[in-house]
Amino acid sequence: MSRAKAVLIGYGNTLREDDGAGPLVADRVAELHLPGVAALSVHQLTPELAAALAEAKVAVFVDASVAPGLTRASLSEIRPNDAAEAADHSAGPADILALCRLAYGRSPTAWLIEIPARRMGFGEQLSPDATAGVDEAIEIARSILSGVRADA
Repeated sequence: MSRAKAVLIGYGNTLREDDGAGPLVADRVAELHLPGVAALSVHQLTPELAAALAEAKVAVFVDASVAPGLTRASLSEIRPNDAAEAADHSAGPADILALCRLAYGRSPTAWLIEIPARRMGFGEQLSPDATAGVDEAIEIARSILSGVRADA
């Protein structure tokens, strides 16, 4: 994994309906076998993920969001937090980036793709909005990841 120039991390609970959208995107991106790209499907963001980002040029985080008004997958750039407060098990992407910078002296350029979530109950079926968001997120991720050369 340390050779990956780009890392996509899809996170969420696959047993809580739309919350499983992030891991689904990671699984589908992994199936594409993009050169120089590592795709990780995880339940939650943990400090250990900083090691996976240590040598990456680009990181893409993918998560489901219940933000009001979110109707499509959205993309935003994220930066490391000023303080590395990612020691617990509820870290966000900016915390993981801060920890990466603290532990390895650098962090990659990073993006967050949020997928609209409508249902967060028990189950593995995604809502229509989340299903469409997964497809959109894959295309957004491919666009970002295609600009990262595996040998650079």
